[in-house]
Amino acid sequence: MLSEKIIGIQKEGERALSSIKTMAELEMWEVKYLGRKSELSEILKGLKDLASEEKRVVGPLGNAAKESLMKAFEETKETLFENSIDWERERIDVTAPGTAVPRGHLHPITLVEQQIEDIFVSLGFTVVDGPEVDKEWYNFDALNIPRDHPARDMQDTFWIKGEEKNKDRYLPRTHTSNVQVRYMEAHTPPLRIIIPGRIFRNEATDASHEHTFHQFECLMVDKEGVVSVATFKHIAETFFSQFFGKKVRIRLRPSFFPFTEPSFEFDINCILCDGKGCPVCKQAGWLEIGGAGMVNQKVFEAAGYPRGKYQGFAWGFGVTRLAMMKYKITDIRLMMSGDLRFIRQF
Repeated sequence: MLSEKIIGIQKEGERALSSIKTMAELEMWEVKYLGRKSELSEILKGLKDLASEEKRVVGPLGNAAKESLMKAFEETKETLFENSIDWERERIDVTAPGTAVPRGHLHPITLVEQQIEDIFVSLGFTVVDGPEVDKEWYNFDALNIPRDHPARDMQDTFWIKGEEKNKDRYLPRTHTSNVQVRYMEAHTPPLRIIIPGRIFRNEATDASHEHTFHQFECLMVDKEGVVSVATFKHIAETFFSQFFGKKVRIRLRPSFFPFTEPSFEFDINCILCDGKGCPVCKQAGWLEIGGAGMVNQKVFEAAGYPRGKYQGFAWGFGVTRLAMMKYKITDIRLMMSGDLRFIRQF
């Protein structure tokens, strides 16, 4: 009788299950008693060939046996799993101190650059970015430095090989001033922008010179008569005082830049000796920081502005140099050396 056979299979499976000790044995048991080719599965598959009266008896009995074996199988599986885990070893002491994970941190130039940006943003300026490899037009011509201008000799330039004969030659920018005209072409004054970024100069490398370094450009433009040299000096003094955390004075000296008129170099009083004179400032009491001036009207014309309608100032300085002053670094080559012994100090 199929009914007796089903009951026998169920009892046999339950007895076999009680003696299983490993997951491997349990898998073999599952194939034998619950698999597609198991004896119980074959009986259930043959229900369609049974008479109606026998089917009404064998069907429920077979399904009940299968459910009972499956339930016993799951309980045994859970028990074996729990017994296989070393709970003491897996225990986590939530009160124990954590293990310190090595963490990276920002480069000193990045730290200084972010501080500069924060100060200028608080003064109402917008941070602007631009291409590091740009057309000769934006790097030189639009800034009133044509090909035959002697001022090009002031900036030792890297030229991209194969670009010599092209009308629109590309080059690694020699200053962040290339973004000035790009920005003015798409915006109408009033505007206040700052342009931080890397620049490239074909210079011999030593303790105070590097072929790749970081610069910071500042541009403020408004209607004629709104922006003056006094505006620049006030913003410069405000910035450097906040940056160094102490009162800083600015000194302007006449100079020449093709893209500004008038032009001047600007110094700040020596931060180390407060202007009294020391070896760092060579007893002068002043430190040269950068160049500045009122934007030349030819630069406005290159950007598409009408001549004489707007007035503004532009100034730039080396972020790398400021970082060296802030952290008392004596060799600029350390900045890009990749030496972790140097970087980990900051």
